[in-house]
Order: sequence, then structure tokens, then C-alpha cells
Amino acid sequence: MDPDTVETVRREERAEVGTERREAGRVRVRKQVESVPVQEVVTREVEHADASERVPATEGDSGEVETLEDGSISIPVFEEELVVTKRLVVRERIIVRKHTVLEEETVETELRREHVSVEADDAVEVDDRRDRGEP
Repeated sequence: MDPDTVETVRREERAEVGTERREAGRVRVRKQVESVPVQEVVTREVEHADASERVPATEGDSGEVETLEDGSISIPVFEEELVVTKRLVVRERIIVRKHTVLEEETVETELRREHVSVEADDAVEVDDRRDRGEP
């Protein structure tokens, strides 16, 4: 480098605007269970007999008509027993989808730029390159 030459560097800031993906929040799906009372009228058969004597059924009773030693007939009396069964069924499926929307936003910032001015005494001639369109 020529000892009569002095150099300096001119700098300026440049803005690099981009995007970063970040979590903006979460979506939560909650289910509530509701109990709904159900009342239904069901018809059932109950046999009645007009008899002179009623005897409770014993364990292991066959339920068949029997003829007793005295010649009378023993007829079992039946009734339908109500049976309620609950089962879980799929009623519907909930589908949650997400989608991406492009939005434009204006970003404003302030950039610093260095400007160089060369000053010299009247006796020193300065060749300023900016006059020739160079940066």
C-alpha cells in the first residue's frame, strides 16, 4: 500500500426480512358427558292362575307341569323378567383440521448507513468517485 494513501470502509445496514415458525397457541377439544334420563314403557307377560293353593318354587324346579299323588295338577306360573342392557355405540366422529392463511404485514425498522465525506485543504485536490456514479 502506498504510504500516501489512506483507506476507510463505508458500511450500511441491510434489512433481511423473513419468517420464523413459532407456536401461536394450541387448540383443545374437550368432551362433556351428559346423563339423560330414559323412561320407557315395556309390555311384559305375567301369567296368573286361579288356584286353591300356591306353593313357592323350590330350587331346581323343572318348570314342567306335574301330576301330584292326589291327582291334582301342579302348573308352574311364569313371568317375563325385564333385562336392560347398555352398550356404548359410536355416535359421531369429530374431525379438527387446521389450515394456513397467508397474511401480509408491513415491517418497519430503522437502518443505519455510513456516509463518507472527504474534506481537504484548499491546496489538496480530491477526486470524489461519487461524481462518476460509483458507490
